[in-house]
Parts: sequence; structure tokens; C-alpha cells
Amino acid sequence: MVAAVAGAVVLGLLALAQGPFGDRFWPQARVHELGMQGEQALSRGHLTAPDGSGARELYEAALAMDPDRIEPRQGLARVATAALARARADLAADRLADAHAHLRLARELSVPREDADTLAAQLREREAALAGIDGLIERATAAHARGDLQQGADSALPLYARVLELQPAHAQVLRGRDDALGALLDAAREDLRQGDFAAAAAAVATARRYDPGHVDLPDTQARFNEELDALRSRAEADLQRGRLDAAVAAWRRLEALDPDDPAAAEGLRRAADAHAAQAARLAADFRFGHATRALDQARALAADAPGVATAEAAIERSRRRYERLQAPAPAGERARRVPQLLRQAAEAEARGDLLTPPGESAYDRLRAAQALAPRDADVRRAIARLLPSARDCFERALSANNLALARRCLDARDALGDTPPTVAAARRRLALRWLAIGDERLAAGQLQPASAALEAARAVDPSVPGLPEFDRRLRTAAAAGR
Repeated sequence: MVAAVAGAVVLGLLALAQGPFGDRFWPQARVHELGMQGEQALSRGHLTAPDGSGARELYEAALAMDPDRIEPRQGLARVATAALARARADLAADRLADAHAHLRLARELSVPREDADTLAAQLREREAALAGIDGLIERATAAHARGDLQQGADSALPLYARVLELQPAHAQVLRGRDDALGALLDAAREDLRQGDFAAAAAAVATARRYDPGHVDLPDTQARFNEELDALRSRAEADLQRGRLDAAVAAWRRLEALDPDDPAAAEGLRRAADAHAAQAARLAADFRFGHATRALDQARALAADAPGVATAEAAIERSRRRYERLQAPAPAGERARRVPQLLRQAAEAEARGDLLTPPGESAYDRLRAAQALAPRDADVRRAIARLLPSARDCFERALSANNLALARRCLDARDALGDTPPTVAAARRRLALRWLAIGDERLAAGQLQPASAALEAARAVDPSVPGLPEFDRRLRTAAAAGR
């Protein structure tokens, strides 16, 4: 009887381990399952697939969940060997495009370099035999002579590249390509002198694609970087001087060159914060029309910038304050209301309600008291005390791993006028903590909590180091779970 009960318990635990409950409490079971699926895909010859069902993707998903596990690495090595064998078979059957694809997969998975290079040379020889090298060289030389370097497939540089794919050591073609790239980089330096960064960037990128070791490339790249640094410095100086339109124009140029440039994105967010802060100041002076226009400019630059939401709340509070000031309270009511508001502000502060809920937070209570008695010493002392309280609130919440509360306290610090560098440093710390939690959840196989932690980190500080890498790991693991 005891043995039967024990057997039933074991079977029940095994059943749980194969379902969502097991994914949560025994994440290694999920890693093992992905490895088994990868082995099955490999045995079927299903080496890779965009939908995540290939052997490569399944092994990589297992590795993302447990980077220290050796079995997925061994599986990827077997996929590399199989890809190289498939490339050899493709070459023998003149399936040259397939041979290239399988060879590329083998290289990506670190097949022995000597084996891959040998097969690549054999593949080039076969392609050269089929392509007609002399005709390609004649067409490339003619295109070079008429100045057609890179306009299309029949231009000099693409044709030179085609020949060099087949015969990498062809001396005449190497000289022709070198001359063509030299002319292209000369034009790029002239573009830089004219301030045409986009044309210069395109030329440098083209030269790097065809010959990363070209003799003129380092100097041209250095000049290009110097011009970009000068543009960034001008944008920074314009921002510091309050010349927001000029700063934004410079960052827009940088963004056009590289849409993923973190410096340009950060610059535009800072400009948005500056416009938002200007909107809040204008609203504090009851200049609501100008405040609305400044807020619209901030939203157009970066609607998700931290200062935008803060400015919206500040404008609303100023509107309520303005309405109250239009109907001044009698002196007796002011004497009664101010102590009451200070007491309510202290109670809200004790609860941690520094900024929310609207109208009942410590911040709103103190602003109401300030509207009734702007010169009252108790009111001024309470406002001066609130910012350190917000800082302490953030540190306590972060130490206790109460990250939602830490975010609210950080928003309060921002609204109360904490310095931008201090707020930025606090945002970085909070975002890093969210990433650490996300990494723990991913290692435990809890993909939904890991994704929530990723989004929280991105909302706090989109430029936090490690965010793109964690995003890729999470996507890899999620693709295998579909």
C-alpha cells in the first residue's frame, strides 16, 4: 500500500514537472526539454528556421536560459558539423546558393576555420568556372573609366567585388578596387568640408563594406568622427545656453545619420525635458498659453521623456492653484487652512504619498498651502524638507527591493526640482536593478515576469547598459517556447 502511494506521488510530481508548474519550479526541466527538441530537429536535418523550430534556435534558447550548461553548446557544435557536411553535398550537386547558406551557418557556429576556408575556396573555384571572370573584369574596368563606382549592379565596385569573391587574390582587380575606393573617400572628405554628413557617411560605409582595410579609410573616418564630435559639442553648448531649437536641429542631424544613436536619442530627451521644465515654469507664472506650447514641443521630441508627465501634472496643479487664487479666502480661513494643509502634507509624506494621488499628495498639499500663504515660514520649511524626504524614500525603497515605490519616489524627486544629473544617476541604478530581477526570472524559466522586468527597466532608463543584450536573450528563449 505504501509503495503504491509513493509511486502515485512520484508520477504526480513528474506530471507537474512537464507542465507550467514545472517550468516555474524546475526550470532545468525546460532547458532539458529544449535540448531534446534540438536533438530531434538535428536528427531530421532541420538545422535552422526563422520560427525558432530549428536545432540551432532550440539549443540557443536552452543556452539563454542556462548559460553555464554544457549540453546546448555541444548540440550547437553538432549543428555546425552537420551544416558543413550539408554545404559539401550542396557543392557537389552545384546547389551553390544552398552551399553558401550552409557554409555561413557552419561559420556562425564556429566550425573549424580550416575546414570552412577549404570549402569556401572550392566553392569560389566552382563559381569562377561558371561565371566568366574575363567578362566581369571588362565590365568593371569600363564602369570605373566612366566614373560609375557604385550606382548599381553594373557599377565598378559591385563588379570588382563579384570577381574577388571568386578569385580573392586577382592583382588587377585589387588595384582597380583600391583606386575606386580612394576616389570615393576623396569625395567623402569633400562632403565633410561642405557639411554634407549624410553623403560622407554613405561613402565611408560603402568603402568599409568593400575593403575595411583601405589605406584612406582611417583618416576619413577620423575626420568624420571629429565633425560628429564637434556637432555634439555644439548641441550640448546650445542646450546649456537655452538655445533649444539649435540643439534639437543638431541632434536631428545625428539621428538621421544613425537612428539608433543613443547620444542623439538622449539629447532629444534632454531637450524635451528642458521644454517641459520651461512649460512648468511658465505655468507657475500662470502663463498657460505659452506653457501649453512649450509642452507640445516637448511631446513632439520625446513623448515618453520623464519631464513631460511631470510638466503635465505641474500645469494641472498651477491651473487649480490659479482658480483658487481667483477667489481669495478670508484671513481667518487662511489661518485655519494652512496648518491643516501642512498637517495633511506631513501625513501624506509619512504614507509615502509624495507625488500621488493627485490633490492628496504631500506635494499638492504643500502647493495649496503655498498658494494661501506664500511667505509663511512653516510652509517654506515644509517644501524645503520634502526633497530630502523624496531622496530618502528612493534609497529606502531601492534597498528593500520595492522598485514600484522607488519609481514613485524618483518621480517625486524630479518634480520637486532635484538636479538632472542626480536624477539621471538614480534612474540608471533603478533600471539596473530591474535588469537584475529580469535575469533571475529568465534563469528560472519565468518568461512573462522577465519580460515585465525588461519593460520596467526600459521605461526608467532606455539607455541602461545591458538592456539590448538581455532583450535578445529573452526573445531567443521566448521564440523557442512558442
